[in-house]
Amino acid sequence: MKLPVAAGLATAAVTITLYPLFEGGAWFWSCMGAILVTTVAGAVASRLGARPWVAPAVTPVAALLYLTLVFTPDEAWLRIVPTMDSLARLAELVGSGFDDIQQYAAPVPDNPGITLLTAVGVALIALLVDVLAVRLRRAALAGLPLLALFTVPAAVLTEPIGWPAFVVAAFGYIGLLVADGRERLSRWGRAVVVRRSSGSAHGATPDTERLALSGKRIGVAAIALAVLVPAVLPALSPDPLFGFGVGNGLGGGGGNIGIPDAIAKLGGQLRQQRNATVLTYTSSDDVPRYLRIYSLDIFDGTKWTLSPLRGLSEDRVSEGPLPPTPGLRPGVSVKRAEMRVTMSEDIGKLNFLPLPYPARQVDADGDWRADRSSLMVFSTEDEASGLEYRVVTEEPEPTMTELRTAVALPESERYLQLPDGLDPRVAALARRVTADAATPYEAAVELQEWFTRAGRFTYDVRASGSGAQALSRFLLRDRTGYCEQFAGAMAVMARLLNIPARVSIGYTGGAKIGDVWTVRTHDAHAWPELFFDGIGWLRFEPTPAGAGGQGTAQVPLYSLPVTPTDDPTTGPSDGPSADEKDDSGQSAGPARPNPRQLDRDLDGTAIAADPGTPMTVKIGIGAAAALALLLLPAAARLVVRRRRHRRMTRTATGGHAAWSELRDMLTDLGMAGEPSETPRALGRRIGERYALGPQAAESLTRVVTSEERLRYAPTPSASGPVPADLRRIRRDLASRTSRWRRLGAVLAPTSVLLRVRAAGEGALDVFDRLEGLRLWRARPGATRTATMPERPGGTRAGAGDSASERTLTGARR
Repeated sequence: MKLPVAAGLATAAVTITLYPLFEGGAWFWSCMGAILVTTVAGAVASRLGARPWVAPAVTPVAALLYLTLVFTPDEAWLRIVPTMDSLARLAELVGSGFDDIQQYAAPVPDNPGITLLTAVGVALIALLVDVLAVRLRRAALAGLPLLALFTVPAAVLTEPIGWPAFVVAAFGYIGLLVADGRERLSRWGRAVVVRRSSGSAHGATPDTERLALSGKRIGVAAIALAVLVPAVLPALSPDPLFGFGVGNGLGGGGGNIGIPDAIAKLGGQLRQQRNATVLTYTSSDDVPRYLRIYSLDIFDGTKWTLSPLRGLSEDRVSEGPLPPTPGLRPGVSVKRAEMRVTMSEDIGKLNFLPLPYPARQVDADGDWRADRSSLMVFSTEDEASGLEYRVVTEEPEPTMTELRTAVALPESERYLQLPDGLDPRVAALARRVTADAATPYEAAVELQEWFTRAGRFTYDVRASGSGAQALSRFLLRDRTGYCEQFAGAMAVMARLLNIPARVSIGYTGGAKIGDVWTVRTHDAHAWPELFFDGIGWLRFEPTPAGAGGQGTAQVPLYSLPVTPTDDPTTGPSDGPSADEKDDSGQSAGPARPNPRQLDRDLDGTAIAADPGTPMTVKIGIGAAAALALLLLPAAARLVVRRRRHRRMTRTATGGHAAWSELRDMLTDLGMAGEPSETPRALGRRIGERYALGPQAAESLTRVVTSEERLRYAPTPSASGPVPADLRRIRRDLASRTSRWRRLGAVLAPTSVLLRVRAAGEGALDVFDRLEGLRLWRARPGATRTATMPERPGGTRAGAGDSASERTLTGARR
């Protein structure tokens, strides 16, 4: 009874780690109910002494009754017995759950579909744990399904799980191991009574408390070390995106901060059902402005990331104005505005300030510093949650002449770097889209126009994609995505045209509610910034705006197509109207494009649709991967054989290598004997049973004699066996076995598989070995438990004067 309960408690403990994935608590109680049903079914089966297969067969039925009672009682008979209607409703909920999972990002709402999927998954894990730990008596192996459950939040979330949840999960697993160990010891051998008590000694059980206590101590120590060591040694896990620490100018020994994957967090915010307030602000000119948090300048072919940041002590915002705006030369007109920002207290951990670009001055409490190259403002000690701060911005207002004469500088090379292997069709597409542009600025405007109008793209926050081909699929085939794809694609195309570019992550200007501008979760946004010498970084907006796109996105006025004599004016813009017509005479709304349609802006040149990887190729890749996996034992056997051959020719003790190779050869061919078989006995058995030829027999004798001399003689033989001897033996023995045996010896050598199994058994038995360890020596003079001779009258002599009864356990002989 104890082991099924321990298995259920272990599953429940690990299930707690799922808490960051959900809003509300309905999922938790549904999962606990599923675990309870599974545990009760397993415990009853154990109590009744049922066969091992009974519990795995009965538990799914019990789980189905429970799910019917919780999720579809109205369609069920007596609210618990499944019917066709209830089963159909459960299937409908499962389907809606899968759809919701694709739509929402963590934390997801605990609607019935998602809750049902979670309960089914947890019930399956509980069943697997019960089968492995209780039915098959492999408690250590039961850690695999528990680990699979534990890795779900680790794979979905970008932030680590809280240490209390980790401790609870670890204790659940340790408790399962302890319960299994105690039950094993309680059934191991007879209980030997050292001193008889007043009652009968019949039915005495072994005292396993000391061993169980030792295992618990080791488990607690391991968990404590796992939690405390990373906390006291933070330098062991530096953030690879930033590189803060000693020598980077932070002062005071430096510090470490980390941010979640900016792109992943952006998509999660846009897909959230709840549209919570992130911040509010007011501005002196009452104009909404994009608020940048991160500036991503490295593209590896898959995603955009940050370069290491540097926060010098002299760049604290409290010391005065921020560093000069990169690339902005004196004489360019700027517009000055002042904003007062209030961050919500409900946001997660954020060590960066959302700011308009370029910010010139920031007044905020705490140690906030600016990175000189990007003007991002961050802190290693303070967080933005609940912070109120003032920011002054000076936005450049270049003339059309200044924009058209701007060029790229040599120091902008880092913003032009692209990985090898980009689809050449993307570069060709960028050149065709900007074929009429005479300057970098005009090329940037035509790129933006193509994304927002002529390219006929569709905005959809459910779109996703990763890998080296994601960019090609978005531009050449699907043309569906959200701001991440639009911003990243335009930045890549700009770099292909030798225009320095980067991607910014933050928020749009939001919407005005009353006297303040309110920025919400769904205002999270990504946009490209392009660099022009003398002007600096300018924002562009390739993402569709309005109801069919990012609702609060705005196209900057300087990026709108204008006549050569016009200069941009200030003020907000809603971008191109949804009623405008593109070159084809059709509306530029969010209709899904036909991949094979001729692009009017490309002079009628057809863009070939990317069909993706053919199914036959995918099947071939899968078959090749499976074949490679199956051939791993054969490859390992070949490597070991060649290594032994080299040892035979290079070392004086090569006879040991020859002997090891002979034993493995016999194992693979099904001719292995007992491990205790001596070399001479093995040689005699092989020679007599398989009637080796003269040359093979001579080679076998040479291998056996060499091993004997290495074991027993003072010095090894002068000339030991050579690889040719083993080849003769192998050929001769293989000719005396079946074709299938020879094929198995090559493709699935038993010697390798036995070593893998032994390694696995050793890993699974590690907890059993830990339970036998002692953390300290026994005290000198401690009484040893032993069996004493019996005195007349039924008592025993010696140290048995203690009134307590002691027992010993031992293996049956």
